[in-house]
Amino acid sequence: MSDFAVSPLAKRTVYLYGVSAALVLVLMIVLGILMRLSQGMVIQLPADFFYQIMTAHGAGMVGIAGLAGAAIMWYFLRQYVELTTSILVANLVLFLIGVVFILSAIFIGRFAGAWTFLYPLPAHSMGVWSAGAAIAFLFGLLLVGSGFLLLYLDAGRAIIARYGGLGGALGWPQLFRGSRHEAPPPTVVAGAMVTIINVPALIVGASILIISIINILAPDFMIDALLAKNMIYFFGHTFINATIYMSIIAVYELLPRYTKRPWKSTKIFLLAWTASTIMVLIVYPHHLLMDFVLPNWMLIMGQIVSYTSGLPVLVVTMIGALAIVYRSGIRWDLTSGLLFFSIFGWAGGIFPAVIDATITINKVMHNTLWVPGHFHFYLLLGMIAMFLGFMCHLSKTGKEDSWFDKAGFWLYALGGLVFVFLFLLSGKMSVARRFAVHLPEWSGYAAVSSFFAILVLIATIIFTVRFLARLRKL
Repeated sequence: MSDFAVSPLAKRTVYLYGVSAALVLVLMIVLGILMRLSQGMVIQLPADFFYQIMTAHGAGMVGIAGLAGAAIMWYFLRQYVELTTSILVANLVLFLIGVVFILSAIFIGRFAGAWTFLYPLPAHSMGVWSAGAAIAFLFGLLLVGSGFLLLYLDAGRAIIARYGGLGGALGWPQLFRGSRHEAPPPTVVAGAMVTIINVPALIVGASILIISIINILAPDFMIDALLAKNMIYFFGHTFINATIYMSIIAVYELLPRYTKRPWKSTKIFLLAWTASTIMVLIVYPHHLLMDFVLPNWMLIMGQIVSYTSGLPVLVVTMIGALAIVYRSGIRWDLTSGLLFFSIFGWAGGIFPAVIDATITINKVMHNTLWVPGHFHFYLLLGMIAMFLGFMCHLSKTGKEDSWFDKAGFWLYALGGLVFVFLFLLSGKMSVARRFAVHLPEWSGYAAVSSFFAILVLIATIIFTVRFLARLRKL
């Protein structure tokens, strides 16, 4: 199961992506545990510091999800198209510089406006943070986003050069014109889809970041707040969704190696990815269902598309994974186990999102812990599990997994499942989200969930130490 040849610089850079994402992941889990312990009244964090941690946790998790997904996509897409290694390096450099600005803004400048930086909040802190801190945070995000934009533009260039267009990479000639040429492999299809959705998302995100910075420097320069909110959620929702569409490439590439069965780009597979490409771009209004002044057609579209946007790719991936694993004689190890488990995490996390996207439920549930339950489900147990499986693949030495490795898998699965279910249960009981202080009646859920989050932390540390130790021997 050896990998295709990549240049030493490219391989080292992908390893650095993995190390950076893994170390930040551990830190973000620690910050998440501190918040839950404080809400559970086990420790007491000052409210302003709690919201700083919440901002760092949100921005950090979105950032490393993007970084991890990009590493997976670039690593495997490189075997089909000519990607530019210097762009891969530039993205990592811009990411790390951006992180310095973001963390400085939060923990030195006390910025606590959440990773969504909703306009005009950064400019109106009521004295909690300075204008300089807000600008530093927004500028850090702009640097991170610019690096990713360069990466996707390079991917688009390479895909177009090889397949004659992004439509060709999505398999449209085979799907709509009856072409008898072999369809692009799943990795190329996923790479084209992510490029199509993330380039406009990042351009819109950069635009609203620049507008927000100018607004802080020149308060008379303003933008309609609802338009700004649409721009932020179009960018944010699209970008975080793209992380799982990049990471699923690890499943498409690695499970076939274990089962010795190919993952084919059938017409149904191609149709599913094309459908999701369109729907991911137009589903974001489900975040704005309480903004009643939006045109009704946008709210209706947001609700309806929420029911279907993630299902086409999820369904073909679930069926495909079950089909190639069934009676294959697969040898289960940490890599294959995490990748197979991640499909369950992805599927499980979608259903609470669909429930919340129903307007009558959204009115009651959206500002509760039901929402963190949904996105922790599909990110922690879905996307991050894919990344951890990829990490284990990169650090393979040919030896059998130790009992320590196996214990890490079960700690991660058990701790993660109970942790997210306690979030969902808290939401069902109407426990508010984004609250630094919880009522005594709510604190029990947070205190118990902290214990299971610690199990996830221990497992993640096991995987990270394993990754770092084995990389030294490669």
